[in-house]
Amino acid sequence: MPMIDLYATEGTFPDPQALGRRLAEIVMQVEQVPDIPMFRKNTAAFVHELPAGAIRNVDGDSDHVRVQVLTNAGALDRDKQLAVVARLTDAVAEAAGDPSLAERTWVLLTEAVEGGWGLWGTAHTNADLVQAARAEIAKLQGV
Repeated sequence: MPMIDLYATEGTFPDPQALGRRLAEIVMQVEQVPDIPMFRKNTAAFVHELPAGAIRNVDGDSDHVRVQVLTNAGALDRDKQLAVVARLTDAVAEAAGDPSLAERTWVLLTEAVEGGWGLWGTAHTNADLVQAARAEIAKLQGV
């Protein structure tokens, strides 16, 4: 149930809401979690539109995008890390209508420590999250 934060200069994306949803869908697909409400309602992207000039590199350029993905520990093995970075980068460039933006998109993958994933007012371990998902699947199946 990742949290995704995207930072870009205001106006970079004509439809930031659609982009946020697409980023959340991508991460959920790459993680390969069950398509259940628990994951659909708690995988979210926050699109932060910053004022002109808020982003600068050493050369003074301000046309970069930063995407940070926070997952529970161990959610992304190496293949999934590679896939999520590639797919998020492609989605950002496509949403902006600028293929060259892929060269200026930074994706940071961050893991919460075991027990450091808070949801529903509780700090969960990975085992807690797996148990909650299994319980929801059973409920959805009427078991």
